Amino acid sequence: MFKRVMVAVVGLPLLILILGWAPSWATMLLLAAMCAIGAWELMRAAAGEKGRPLIPLAVIAAALVPVCVYLEESIANAALTALPELPFVGLLGAVFIFVAFALAIHRYDEERGIPFAAVTCAIFAGLVFPLMLSCLLRLRMMPAIGMLNVFLPLAISFGSDTFALFAGMLCGKHKLAPKVSPKKTVEGAIGGLIGGVIGVTLLHLIASSLGRIILQSPLQILVYGIVGSAISQIGDLSFSVIKREFGVKDYGHLLPGHGGILDRFDSVTFAAPAVWLTLQLTVYCF
Repeated sequence: MFKRVMVAVVGLPLLILILGWAPSWATMLLLAAMCAIGAWELMRAAAGEKGRPLIPLAVIAAALVPVCVYLEESIANAALTALPELPFVGLLGAVFIFVAFALAIHRYDEERGIPFAAVTCAIFAGLVFPLMLSCLLRLRMMPAIGMLNVFLPLAISFGSDTFALFAGMLCGKHKLAPKVSPKKTVEGAIGGLIGGVIGVTLLHLIASSLGRIILQSPLQILVYGIVGSAISQIGDLSFSVIKREFGVKDYGHLLPGHGGILDRFDSVTFAAPAVWLTLQLTVYCF
């Protein structure tokens, strides 16, 4: 627990500094590193021995996804009509899938063959996971209040994780998904929902003190907190399913007391695209 707290004490201010104060390209670089490490952790855990040749490809692609997102958002925000709005992420994805299958075809034999399961693992690690996490960058680069919007999924996830942990420790009696995550309880999940609302509320109050408005009403705060917490908890359990299937305790040891990137940011990986999509729908529908 001490290591867990100390990592949070040191890492959280640094994360806030990069996401909320530094230029958006700093967020891009941070996410590129996180995506590359996360892809390596996932491939090492789930791709198997025959999938190892795909690890460098998945790591490189994962690192490039935030760069492509940054280029797309920069051109869109600058409204540079002289430059084509190329789908950089789509181009990267097409090239990645082509190369992955070309490698699988080249190595197709009984001894060195790359199984389809390893190819799909590489696609998730190299494209899907970084695309989801890169929604933090899309939030950061939203006009006007991107510096505050980027903290919305973090407030939801960290608030949910923290309150779920303590609620489970103090009141947990009924197992939530014992075969997936034996320590998680229904009481902890309910505490997580409350923590999500509290996290969003605190962020809303901080934004209001700075003269900015993220969410318009108490109902929006409640909905974002509860729904966001539920999605983040599903993200946590989803990555736990992978660990259980492949007999992995932690994805990595980069963050003492927390595990690897995927162990710490599993819930954020699901919450970030949910928040970004909801904000996009709000902009276009209302």
